[in-house]
Amino acid sequence: MVVDDHPMWRDAVERDLAAAGMDVVAVAATGTEAVTRSAATRPRVVVLDLQIPPPTGVEVTREVLAADPSARVLVLSASGEQADVLAAVKAGATGYLVKSASAAELIDAVRRVAAGDTVFTPGLAGLVLGEFRRMASGPAEPEHPAPELTDREVEILRLVATGLSYKQIAEMLVLSHRTVQNHVQNTLRKLQLHNRVELTRWAIDRGLDEPDGTPGPAVGG
Repeated sequence: MVVDDHPMWRDAVERDLAAAGMDVVAVAATGTEAVTRSAATRPRVVVLDLQIPPPTGVEVTREVLAADPSARVLVLSASGEQADVLAAVKAGATGYLVKSASAAELIDAVRRVAAGDTVFTPGLAGLVLGEFRRMASGPAEPEHPAPELTDREVEILRLVATGLSYKQIAEMLVLSHRTVQNHVQNTLRKLQLHNRVELTRWAIDRGLDEPDGTPGPAVGG
C-alpha cells in the first residue's frame, strides 16, 4: 500500500512498484484512509509518507502494526531529521528512506523490508542504533525470563544488533540468506517480538551488540 498526500508522487511510487512486479493493493492520501484501507486489504508492506493529513504517519504506523503485527512499514519521507526518524522507528517502522532515493533503491528497500530486513537511508541506521544504546543505558527494565536461544541464534542476534543486513550476516557466517532469515524468525517467535527493530532493541538492552558481549542468564546456548 502506498500512502502519500501528493497525487503525482503517490502515482509515481505506485507505478514504479507495479513495474517491478509488485501488487499495489491500495493507495491512500490521508492517515484515516491509510488505517481503513490497510485493515481492508492487509498489505504486506506499507510505503508511507510521514507528513500526511491526520492521523500522522507515525500514528498510522502504530495503528497499522497494532492491527496487523505481521505488516511492515517503510517510511518514504522528505525529512531526514533525527526526531522524525526516531519517532517512526519507535512506532515500529522497519525502514526509512528519504525521497531523494532512486526508484531502484525504493524497490530494493521494499523487497528487503518484506523479507524482514531493516533498511535505512545511509547514515540513519547509525542514528537509530545510537538511540537504542542511549535508551539501554537508562534505568534497567524489569527482567523477564526469555526462552532459551541456540548458540547460532545468539550469534546471529549479536550481528543483527550491530546493524548488519541479512546479506552481510550470511556472507560473514558463510550461510544462505534464507538460513539467516529463518534463524531470525525463530528468535522473534521465541521472544514474542514482532520485527527486527524490536529484536535489535532487545539485544542492545542486554549488551549483545558489544563485540565481547556475552549472553545474559536469560539467553541460553
